[in-house]
Amino acid sequence: MLSKEMSKHSSPALPITAAERSRDSFDESHLSRSPEVENIPQEMRDVPEEEQNHIRPASLHRSVSASSPSCTVLSLTPSSPVSDQLTPPPPPPIYRDDVNVTDTVTSPTVSDTGVSSSEFKSGTMMSVLSGGSTRDDSEDDVKRKHYPADKAYYIAKELLMTERTYKKDLELICVWFRNAISRDDTLPDHLVELLFGQIDPIYEYHVPFLKEVEQRIAMWEGKSNAHLNGDYQKIGDILLANMKVLKLYQTYMEHHEHILTELELALKRSKQFELLYKDFEAQKVCYLPLNTFLLKPAQRLLHYKLILERLLKHYGADHANFKDCQACLSKIIEVMRPFETTMKHLENMQKLIELQRDLTGIESFVQPNRLFIREGCLQKLSRKGYQQRMFFLFSDMLLYTSRTAMPSLQFKVHGQLPLRGMIVEETDASMAVANSFTLYSGNRCLLLAASSQEEKDKWLEDLQTAIVMATDVDAQNQVLYPSLKSNSSTDTLEDGLDEPKADTRNPSSPERQIQHRANTTMHVCWHRNTSVSMRDQNVAVENQLSGYLLRKFKNSNGWQKLWVVFTNFCLFFYKTFQDDFPLASLPLLGYAVTTPTEADAIHKEYVFKLQFKNHVYFFRAESEYTFER
Repeated sequence: MLSKEMSKHSSPALPITAAERSRDSFDESHLSRSPEVENIPQEMRDVPEEEQNHIRPASLHRSVSASSPSCTVLSLTPSSPVSDQLTPPPPPPIYRDDVNVTDTVTSPTVSDTGVSSSEFKSGTMMSVLSGGSTRDDSEDDVKRKHYPADKAYYIAKELLMTERTYKKDLELICVWFRNAISRDDTLPDHLVELLFGQIDPIYEYHVPFLKEVEQRIAMWEGKSNAHLNGDYQKIGDILLANMKVLKLYQTYMEHHEHILTELELALKRSKQFELLYKDFEAQKVCYLPLNTFLLKPAQRLLHYKLILERLLKHYGADHANFKDCQACLSKIIEVMRPFETTMKHLENMQKLIELQRDLTGIESFVQPNRLFIREGCLQKLSRKGYQQRMFFLFSDMLLYTSRTAMPSLQFKVHGQLPLRGMIVEETDASMAVANSFTLYSGNRCLLLAASSQEEKDKWLEDLQTAIVMATDVDAQNQVLYPSLKSNSSTDTLEDGLDEPKADTRNPSSPERQIQHRANTTMHVCWHRNTSVSMRDQNVAVENQLSGYLLRKFKNSNGWQKLWVVFTNFCLFFYKTFQDDFPLASLPLLGYAVTTPTEADAIHKEYVFKLQFKNHVYFFRAESEYTFER
């Protein structure tokens, strides 16, 4: 048990001290592309006139919150060679209180000038953002009334908007990544054929398919005289005519695990390919880990299924387009059914691979039967008192880590506890801080504290479920526990924190690798002091969205139109859907969504409010359907 002497050190850590608040403020500003604000350049070009009538919403979903179960939380062809992406990323934001978002017409200049960390250690975390076309609210309201009133139109429009993003995601693999590896022969020929032989046909099919959908939506909106020649207010006929693409998806999913496995082997065998791979992931165009894009085709089938289900629910059996939509849905379900278990396995495998790259001090991490369950921050009692640690719960073990001082923002493993025989107990309130509990595993005892009662409940539920599952596994089916690279006492290591030095073999990579790492759930959980589970990630996959939104800062007067992609618990902001890479991003774990209050003085329809601590944003959707999505 813990001594009373050790418990004396516990109280200063929770609640957080002023020093820790200062540190957290500094750390948040270093979430490159993804602090509480977005580092969008000050000048933005006009949105094309034909696109100004297309304002897309984000999604409202209740399952992504990492802090409050009762709070609705947002669950929300390259024109240049890859070498052009080797320029520095957009600059960090300069935080100011006195800047309003105005809508003056400016040139499409994007500054790449860096801003030193000292320039944004303090301030309001509010980025400077101006430019774009002037938004006249009365004009917007008039344009809004010209949209078709049918809910089916907005469902079909969701298909169009997400199809634009999907085509860009396929392009990242088929064009950008191919261009990157073609410069040197680092990737084995058989892997090149395996990867591109499966995904190229899907990309080539979706380019003309997207044009078909765009033309149909234009007719639906009355922008083409083609609607005079027949019924144009439907989308099921186009989908049904393109169902032959399902064979390509079936082939891709059959080879998906082989592709992931071969990629991992190639990374281990070739240091040159590993450096190329990391360098590509660090480019602005690769806004997610590369493996995530390899999952997009299978996820797209799920999105088609959900869109068709909403259309069928809206239409009813007597509608003229019901039969086509029903036929499409049946074909998609038929293709997806054999791969339901496979998809869960692949998503778990992709998560393990992502974690393996961000964790140091551990070997043999990816195992066939190991399941990811939850990751997040807990306070762990050590000789120095309570200290923030990142925990990773799997089906067979619990890891705890601390963030290294390396520029790549990796986490160093300090301990691993097998779940077999683990005991979880509520901690005596007189011995510890609020929301604490104790873990016993072998001769180890860990006193932990969560940031809230809700976070504690999540951890206790998942820990107890995982312990029961691990106990029920037969001995011969146990997965191999990974080994720590150091034989030293993990507690001793933790107190000393002798961090490894940064790898300087690739001088361009440290800052640039931060770009894609900072948006991963691991790093967002670290900064937001929260956690996320595999269940949350499965729900997030179903709620990926794209489209135009009007955005307004808390202290600004104007609204700005941005193309927004919601995926992986994060909003990515673009000037238009044609842009190759996002200008900025906003991780949403911990953000709450409500409607504006009277004090906010927002007198418009379909506006939702995004808030985390003192960071507040307003987003305006185009319709009731898109607002409620």
